[in-house]
Amino acid sequence: MKRTEQPTIPNLGLVNDVSPRAVWDAFHPPRLTQARHLAGMTKKEVATRIGVSPAAVGQYETGSSKPRPELLPRLADVLEVPVEFFLAGRPMGKLDTSMAHFRALRSTSSAQRDRALGFAAQVWELTHALEKRIQLPWVDLPGFAGGEVHPGVDLPAEPVAAARELRRRWSLGKGPVRHLVRQMEAHGIVLVAPSDADPSAAKVDAFASAGLPRPLVILTANRADDVYRHRFSAAHELGHLVLHSASTGDAAQEHEANAFAAAFLTPAEYIKPLLPSRMNLAHLADLSRAWGVSVKSLIYRCRELGLTSEASASRAYQRLAALSRQPGFAPEPVAGFPGEQPVMLSQAFELARRESGLTVQELARELAWKPERVRVLLGVADTRPVLRLV
Repeated sequence: MKRTEQPTIPNLGLVNDVSPRAVWDAFHPPRLTQARHLAGMTKKEVATRIGVSPAAVGQYETGSSKPRPELLPRLADVLEVPVEFFLAGRPMGKLDTSMAHFRALRSTSSAQRDRALGFAAQVWELTHALEKRIQLPWVDLPGFAGGEVHPGVDLPAEPVAAARELRRRWSLGKGPVRHLVRQMEAHGIVLVAPSDADPSAAKVDAFASAGLPRPLVILTANRADDVYRHRFSAAHELGHLVLHSASTGDAAQEHEANAFAAAFLTPAEYIKPLLPSRMNLAHLADLSRAWGVSVKSLIYRCRELGLTSEASASRAYQRLAALSRQPGFAPEPVAGFPGEQPVMLSQAFELARRESGLTVQELARELAWKPERVRVLLGVADTRPVLRLV
């Protein structure tokens, strides 16, 4: 990352130093919708909290009317944003369901998707604010409309061929993909892993979007906290970014992204000679650690590549389940693998802090967020001393 010239940032004012009347004059309806989605609230819930009708909230969001100035502080309090959040004039990330690839789309409610899309939009807004100060890695993703290294160049439409070609373009060689998340960040893809404390994206599985100026992948925590599932999810979302310009939400796209992930992490021509001709879980466990994929996925790969029968694979899955808590077969926590944890945004902030004195409070003022929200998205701890009353 390189430092760029410090831009002149319009002064939006510190939290609470803009009058409700001034906010009313420049009220931006989409910001209300974004804040409501991020809060996970319905129009009816917001209306009840501020003492208006649900129809009135709907009119505020469409722009056919505006909330009275005296309502704005109450609205900000209910949605847990500064009142300045509702001001027009700031860059805004705008996404809809067709622009994001959600796994298990049918089991994800529209409210959960809206909340996750709001989170993704905020990630882009934070990225945009940092990119005005720091030169982030160029987008090196063939087929992505905003690609800076291969503009207008597409990968093959067939998943296995696309995975093979992307490995070649990224010079990944013939062996395992080391530090997959770091590799994706190094090629300009923004990745974030929301903490369990942030509900904005926690209720949906990992998802990706190519609908913003930078490709974006949200890696929500898997229930097993398993780095191998984490890596497969990242590769799966990478598959969506290079194969699918728009989301249809159908099983075919999910199958293609899975095929891409398997071929990207364990190319048949490289992994097949290493797989056992007879099912051997100890050998597969060694391969699992070397290639950064689960034993279960390697059993599937054996079956897929014709090295074992369906019945033999089924018996191997049963034996694997009995070993699921044993060393070598138990889930490996993601926290133990720094190269699989996103760092681009936090490192960009640290570089800007060192070079220009950027603070969380300054970013919060520019974005019209609460400082706590900036810290959550950056993964930056609050360094203030804690007062404990006894």
